[in-house]
Amino acid sequence: MEEEQTAADEIKDAEPTHTVAASIKQKPPPESSEAIRIRRLVILSFWAVVICLGLPVWLWTTSIHRATLPLQEMLNWADGKACKPTFPLQIAVEAPYMKESEANHLVRLTQHAIDDLNDFSAHHLRLQLATSSSSTSEHNASMPDTQYWVRDDEVESKEWRKDLGESALTVRLKAQDGVVAAHAELPTHASHLNIYYGPNQSPSTSASSSGLATFIANQLQDLFAEEQAMITYILSQSAAGGQSTGQSPHLSSSAGSAQRDTRIRLKRSLNPQLSAKVENRITKSLKYAPTYHITISLFTPTATPSSWDIEAALTEYLNPLLNSISGVSNFTVDTQVQLYAALSPSVQAPEHDPDKDVWNLRDEDLSAFINAAEWPLSPSIGAGPTLNFILYVPDPRTSPLVIKGSQASSWLIPQWGGVVILNSLGTQRASPPSMLSKESIRPALLTFSHQLLTFLGAPQTPPSLPLQLQTLTRIRAASLLLSASSTMGSLARLTVALPSIAIPETVSLAVDTTLSHLRDTCDALRDGRFRDALDFARVAEAEAEKGFFEKSMVGQVYFPDEHKVAVYLPLLGPVGVPLVMSALKELKQLRAARVSK
Repeated sequence: MEEEQTAADEIKDAEPTHTVAASIKQKPPPESSEAIRIRRLVILSFWAVVICLGLPVWLWTTSIHRATLPLQEMLNWADGKACKPTFPLQIAVEAPYMKESEANHLVRLTQHAIDDLNDFSAHHLRLQLATSSSSTSEHNASMPDTQYWVRDDEVESKEWRKDLGESALTVRLKAQDGVVAAHAELPTHASHLNIYYGPNQSPSTSASSSGLATFIANQLQDLFAEEQAMITYILSQSAAGGQSTGQSPHLSSSAGSAQRDTRIRLKRSLNPQLSAKVENRITKSLKYAPTYHITISLFTPTATPSSWDIEAALTEYLNPLLNSISGVSNFTVDTQVQLYAALSPSVQAPEHDPDKDVWNLRDEDLSAFINAAEWPLSPSIGAGPTLNFILYVPDPRTSPLVIKGSQASSWLIPQWGGVVILNSLGTQRASPPSMLSKESIRPALLTFSHQLLTFLGAPQTPPSLPLQLQTLTRIRAASLLLSASSTMGSLARLTVALPSIAIPETVSLAVDTTLSHLRDTCDALRDGRFRDALDFARVAEAEAEKGFFEKSMVGQVYFPDEHKVAVYLPLLGPVGVPLVMSALKELKQLRAARVSK
């Protein structure tokens, strides 16, 4: 027992010695200076590759190209600082029955009277006496007294030459014996105004006022009153829209107050009744497009009529109007016939009025008259907007079909098209003919023509179609100028608000083209070249839309920084953490080595 105890004590005394020896064996040997140098060079090489190669490649492949844009000029156009649209309308005055001195004096008196009546300086009439190929005084001296107050219109139209460029209207002064009070006559398909006056109404060169001059001024002011109101309304809406978009960092605080003052001043210059009329008409009109598609449909709830002479009717009654408007927009036309076309289920059945022997449609049913579920009406065909014109032939059992109260048989559907009910095909309970002739379609096509002008934004006055189309040209030029300018401002504000958005060179080129054509539009308006102004404004609007809706820009708008973090973190985390930790460890060792020394 004693021997066993002695052996256990010896083993117990030897255990600390073996533990110390084991701990000494587990400790790694110290690194040589060469190994430390190699490790640090490896870490340094990794960081060199990351900094010198990785970061430049990453910056080059992920950098966003932002082409230089003239932001301040774009904002100036949006705020109306770059261009103040003016509409100088040249009015040619033909006075073949007056001496040249008297005619010039009458023109001056009329001009003064017009300036007194006009409260809107941006839209003004400028009268200029037209000159003939031969001297007026010599021509008048050679004319017999019996022919002085009568002149053939054909000779007048051929001899008189107007060196006025683009004249909006020609005023023809015609003297007649027996005329007590001056009166005016405006042909519906001509761009000249005939003024008839008596021989004693011609003012002398020493007169300071003239009743004839006042009469002419009032006539001209009435002719262009609606156009002036429409342009005033468009400019006021543009000023309101420019302010509501918010101020850019590039804008001074006075810009908003200037726009507000402009809007208030323009609104005050509008007649309240005329302003409401203009607002209602502009609301019904479509947004401008270079091309519109027109679909003319014949719908009937029965089997007749099953055909119509639409091609001949279009050629004679609608195509002349479309050709006249081709300078503003282009049109494509197609037609269709739909039999057994029932009314919409939401429309209440027509009510019979025994006193007038007619069937009445309620006003509240007009908006739901179109059976969109069953009638084949495409909302859009091609690139441009579609206008639907429907010729509806009612069932003979519910004919004639009219609107209750107004007894009208046609109406407009804003931003969509128009409807005409054709009732004059036969008596009640008599079947309509199987084919509609060109003459029976004529009233409907004339109504469609009037509705088309309404959708395009043409004014109701003056009643002359050429003057209405000229007004439409000026209104469209002004609208496109302001629309393109507003788009430029929106693009500039978007560029400033989103510094991470890409701006390709195509956008810069589109902006330069837009600004160039905007300047050309403004100059053409100032010079009275309204057709050229419309051509320039169309290009400016198209290029502005092209630049604003660039595909690459739109894609960048919906890619925020949070998405970038979510993409890069899984890739850079596993690589970056070891590099950073190793670099920190080496820096710590260097610091410890320096402290120990």
